[in-house]
Amino acid sequence: MRYTLQNESLAVEIDSFGAELKSVKRVSDGQEYMWQADPAYWGRTSPVLFPFVGVPKNKEYRYGGKTYPMGQHGFARDMEFTPDPAETREENRIWFVLSSTEETCAKYPFAFRLHIGYELAGNQLKVLWRVENTDQKTMYFSIGAHPAFNCPIHGEEDKLGYGLRFGGLTDGIHHHGNTPEGLAIMEDEVLPLHDGAVSFTPGFFDECTYMIEGKQTGEVSLLDRSGEAYVTVRFDTPLFAVWSPERKNAPFVCIEPWYGRCDAVDFEGSLEERDYGNVLKPGGDFAASYEMIFS
Repeated sequence: MRYTLQNESLAVEIDSFGAELKSVKRVSDGQEYMWQADPAYWGRTSPVLFPFVGVPKNKEYRYGGKTYPMGQHGFARDMEFTPDPAETREENRIWFVLSSTEETCAKYPFAFRLHIGYELAGNQLKVLWRVENTDQKTMYFSIGAHPAFNCPIHGEEDKLGYGLRFGGLTDGIHHHGNTPEGLAIMEDEVLPLHDGAVSFTPGFFDECTYMIEGKQTGEVSLLDRSGEAYVTVRFDTPLFAVWSPERKNAPFVCIEPWYGRCDAVDFEGSLEERDYGNVLKPGGDFAASYEMIFS
């Protein structure tokens, strides 16, 4: 079911399936900012990544002496959420909740509640996460965002000449890539920047996801060909990614704040040892958020 938020600047739609953001339109002229999930390129718009970000090695993980199967980005994006009864529905704010089930416990042996909220203020949309450990044992998880923004946005044939600006940076940003199977290749590379920005050239997204660790910045803007920012994502995550489907010249770009990531190619550890994993004691909760600003 679709739910809406609207003010004088933006009209927002969220689907209860996956609690996924599906549309952000400028009220003044109907301009759509979000990718509309054409499966020819990628059939999603802005899925939540939980309880895994990325893919575990061999699509499985070890915990408590057992091995569990787990696909890329977990399972929450493919489950039905309900409006959160613990939160008051307001004109500019809505919350959804997903609770663990027998089905989820068979592949992820923890009892949990995952809350996802959306709060609209002016030209900003804030996405809020809250994870509750309702189990009697310590819980290990990752969570991340995967919003996809239309690029180009002004009707051009492709996104060449569009680009990214990384807040607070000038000459370059360190990153690493991934294998075709989605595992992290931990070789440091530097993406050259000019005044903190880079333009998309042919083949820019052909080789890998740009995974950027070390809190090098907390603000990334998507730029049109004139160099003007039309979407800015702000976050306080330990890492983030920039992605568009490899070798497809897809008309969108994802800017993805992450608390967690895929396993590295040489990872051999257990769930408790995964890089950037989050830990919750019984009865504990985790809260985080990120913002999208639309010009």
